[in-house]
Amino acid sequence: MATTDKRISIFRGAAILVVIFVVGAAVLARLGRSTSADATAKVSLAKCLAEKGTKMYGAYWCPHCQNQKKEFGDGAEFLPYVECAERGASNELTQACKDQGVDSFPTWIFPDGSRVSGEQSLKDLADKSGCPWSS
Repeated sequence: MATTDKRISIFRGAAILVVIFVVGAAVLARLGRSTSADATAKVSLAKCLAEKGTKMYGAYWCPHCQNQKKEFGDGAEFLPYVECAERGASNELTQACKDQGVDSFPTWIFPDGSRVSGEQSLKDLADKSGCPWSS
């Protein structure tokens, strides 16, 4: 009798492990798909912002600018980014930023001339620029 109980316990344990493995694999697969779709949406948004003429003005030393770029993930390389700080002279603005009257970072300037400063949600940037956003 003890041998049969032991075999049943082993079988139940193995069945539970299989169920946990299958459920875990399904969850990870779903997360991978949503992360991939999210990354694609961020790249598409960055490209659309550039195509529409929206620009992000920032400074290499600005933590809010770094956070904003990180929001775009792999799309950050496609951002229409204008560096405002002269390397080695962090208090000096580039002429491009002076010409636009940029005095805080990040500053987003849209084709219609409107602007917002500070970190913005990707949805807000998409809405303001007329770009699609699906996440």
